[in-house]
Amino acid sequence: MSTPNPFPISFEFFPPKTPAGEEKLKQVRHELYAARPAFFSVTYGAGGSTQDGTLQQVQAILADGHDAAPHFSCIGATRESVRVQLAQFKAAGIRRMVALRGDLPSGHGTFGEFRYASDLVAFIRAETGDHFHIEVGCYPEVHPQAKSPEADLQAYVTKVKAGASSAITQYFYNSDAYFRFWEDVQALGAEIPVVPGIMPIISSTQLMRFSDACGAEIPRWIRLRLQAFGDDTASIKAFGLDVVTDLCEQLRQGGAPGLHVYTMNQSAAALALVQRLA
Repeated sequence: MSTPNPFPISFEFFPPKTPAGEEKLKQVRHELYAARPAFFSVTYGAGGSTQDGTLQQVQAILADGHDAAPHFSCIGATRESVRVQLAQFKAAGIRRMVALRGDLPSGHGTFGEFRYASDLVAFIRAETGDHFHIEVGCYPEVHPQAKSPEADLQAYVTKVKAGASSAITQYFYNSDAYFRFWEDVQALGAEIPVVPGIMPIISSTQLMRFSDACGAEIPRWIRLRLQAFGDDTASIKAFGLDVVTDLCEQLRQGGAPGLHVYTMNQSAAALALVQRLA
């Protein structure tokens, strides 16, 4: 395994759906290896729709000498299917995963035998003990489906008590949201590391679409500046890099334990951010 940076930075990919996408991601991976990340995470779609691709990418990263974690969703899963998957992970040499509830794919009527991510975390711990480092998700700005902010905090605390090792947040652009979330969960006895999720700004239309879908707030001043740039992609990227670098510096100085960068399978913005933070 490579020696990671003193301040841990990790990267997230999604499995490509075409041979061309696979070749491109291979190149992106190798470019990001230069940043000496703590690990890479690899997502998969609703209902495990790209599960094989996820495992292939994780195995390729491990074979290259870097740590990697598959996303593992429990929507539609049975205890037996999860047992099989855990055995597959063990056989592949995987020691880290991101355990999530996942979204119900369209036309999928049931949750399966696991209704919440906390159920999955508890089951993994019961089946495998401390074999896996289990990451869970959290929302500093409140999960869009949460009944209330308090209910969202309690759901997170339940995941921690079920055996989560650390957490990765949804992306955000207001550091106060992260620090307040950290204070709140500490007060509730949940003291595992909470790593901020970071979304580089490379396209305003893409960012608006993602943020509307996942409930991440784009501060008004950022939204207005992005709209003013119109189709000027160079200015959008330069402004985005300044904004995200400043956010990361606030988080680092405030005691965040690392950063998890959502790369969108691209290396340029992630590498530019890492260089700014060096």
